[in-house]
Amino acid sequence: MTKTNRFADKIARMRAGAYKPGDYMIADAKDADVTGGINSTGPRRDARGRITGARTRPEFLEQIRKVIDQDVVDIMLTSAGNLDALNEAGAFERSAVQPAFRGNETTCVWGNIRGGRYGDAPSRPYRGADLAFAPGDLCLYSLTFNNDAEADARMLEAYAAFRGEARDAGVRHFLEVFNPNLPDAVDPDTLGAYVTDCIIRLQASMTRAERPEFLKVAYNGPDAMQQLAAHDPSMVVGVLGGAGATHRDTFELIAQSERHGARLALFGRKINQAEDQCRLISWMRRVADLDVGPEEAVRGYHADLERDGLRPDRTLEEDLRITSEVLRFDAAPVPV
Repeated sequence: MTKTNRFADKIARMRAGAYKPGDYMIADAKDADVTGGINSTGPRRDARGRITGARTRPEFLEQIRKVIDQDVVDIMLTSAGNLDALNEAGAFERSAVQPAFRGNETTCVWGNIRGGRYGDAPSRPYRGADLAFAPGDLCLYSLTFNNDAEADARMLEAYAAFRGEARDAGVRHFLEVFNPNLPDAVDPDTLGAYVTDCIIRLQASMTRAERPEFLKVAYNGPDAMQQLAAHDPSMVVGVLGGAGATHRDTFELIAQSERHGARLALFGRKINQAEDQCRLISWMRRVADLDVGPEEAVRGYHADLERDGLRPDRTLEEDLRITSEVLRFDAAPVPV
């Protein structure tokens, strides 16, 4: 049964053209286990914040429970198996957080399988979750276009079949569109335009009843984000987090994407690898609400870690650096 929650309230305002500060949504993408392997659940840390290995599944589920109980994120995305376990434990019974599960896992995300080489070939569609046993009424479906007619058509045909099954099962979905997983698929200068045009072309054939609740795309710079968000105001656009990086990258991605039309962020590794996930999420929320800027958030997060006796993975100076090239263009300089 669909509950009234922050996600439902915020997305209704967005679709009505009434978006306001505070409505930007944050989703914790705790679906890393579908990428495969022991290391996918992220680092286990001791009381000082030092990494001591990889989390077991029970430890991973406990960390997810902590984020749900914090009640700051708007969406908690997990694998179908883990959402089933969380439901059995009553994790969402008194929560305003919207649960969601990953409905498929294209082969380009199988990056945590030790010894695997799945990213060397054009991504293929694969769906492990059976919608007949759906643990929730909202799921994520992902596509990867590689500028290859055969591979891309196979992706689209699988997505069309999924939409039919989802309607029959009463499951809504949001759509994730990855950048090409092959480095030479598209000229870097036209990458953002290519992905944007693929999305617009795809949605042209979809009626309102078939369309996703919102989009999740890579941030390919201000122009690409502005074009996609402005083209069809009825479609809410979100940004995916990508690889783990500095916390300045994390906060800049929220601030810049919001400024250029994105209305939510779905971050996996950027949260899952943090020294203190709930502390980081609190500062993400403040950046999203326009209370603080990215540089101030980094300093505030480090002050929290120091106060809690946790050792940061990077020095403050290192963590204030922007390492993502796409974020450097629109970032304010850090005061000396």
